[in-house]
Amino acid sequence: MMDRAGLADFLRRRRELLRPSDVGLPDGVRRRTPGLRRDEVAQLAGMSTDYYARLEQCRGANPSEPIVAALARALRCELDERDHLFHLAGLAPPARRAGRHIRPGLISLAGRLTDVPVCICTDLHEVLWQNALADLVLSSQDHGAGRSRKTAWRWFTEPASRARVPEEDWPRHSLALVNDLRATYSRRAGERDVVDLVHGLLKRSTEFRTLWERHEVAVRRSARKRLLHPEVGMLHLTCEILLTPEADLMVMAFFPTEGTDAREKLDLLRVIGTQNFQTTV
Repeated sequence: MMDRAGLADFLRRRRELLRPSDVGLPDGVRRRTPGLRRDEVAQLAGMSTDYYARLEQCRGANPSEPIVAALARALRCELDERDHLFHLAGLAPPARRAGRHIRPGLISLAGRLTDVPVCICTDLHEVLWQNALADLVLSSQDHGAGRSRKTAWRWFTEPASRARVPEEDWPRHSLALVNDLRATYSRRAGERDVVDLVHGLLKRSTEFRTLWERHEVAVRRSARKRLLHPEVGMLHLTCEILLTPEADLMVMAFFPTEGTDAREKLDLLRVIGTQNFQTTV
């Protein structure tokens, strides 16, 4: 059973404990109340301010698992706090291994890398968090729901997801995704989320099935990438991948490849992004 009053109280208290700087937001003008504003929490969690306000007011529909997980990340909950939040919402907490929860310290670390695109993904390449520059460089297509947020699923089932990768790089990118997924499949043999993704791709994609049958395994830890951006053209990036101790989350940072003009182009995109944000306020 959902504890509406308990959920509302927990959300409000967590919100009041956080400062804007804790979540990468500017302090701005003097605040009348401590902590974050409701609209800031809603923005961080990817939901409407009205929906979030209803949760704090003990109203509205019961939140889904993705909504509660997003709130836990936005409010920088530790694992025990995340599990408590799930219980208050009347839901069973996710398994702690290979879960979708990002420790607050990991978000803080990634949030300090403001001059390069950074994203945090699960071991199934599901994007959970990315910084503003990653939104600009990698596009915002990762903000969907369910399978559509998994890079491998989109790559092999949605042709439009390849638009920013030069066509001559597609075979190499496909092979790297499959080999990395094969390593996860071996490490987490039989776990439902892995099995569902792999079996779904085997049914939907001939390319995936052909590569999967080669039984090649390789965990990606770094890679050279070329991305086509509609405003600055070709970007040459070097992706460094850091794994958590449990190898269930990846921090992917895209640094400018030496000897290219990627640094200047990333700096330009940061300016463009700032200008776009200011015109929508």
